[in-house]
Amino acid sequence: MTPSPQKPPLPRRTPRTGPPATARVQEAVAARDDLAAALSGAGIQLPAMDVRTPWPDADGEGSTRPTRYALVHLGICSAPVAHALAAVIRKGATG
Repeated sequence: MTPSPQKPPLPRRTPRTGPPATARVQEAVAARDDLAAALSGAGIQLPAMDVRTPWPDADGEGSTRPTRYALVHLGICSAPVAHALAAVIRKGATG
């Protein structure tokens, strides 16, 4: 039997402790917080917003390179929240 290929690990969530965040992670955290504040001002809350970093890149010698970018993960929301978000976007696009 052929062994199945291993799946890569999931993207890393922003660490809560440890070494200082890179500039890219700090930028993504600031963007997440800015978006959360704007949504809150419109009466909308996305419950699972987070910042994630990509899979680590191996340098060929077993160690990993520093994070090159970070992603704002918007998470999930209920259908009513999705409709409210769509309405706010439409209003802003036409307003």
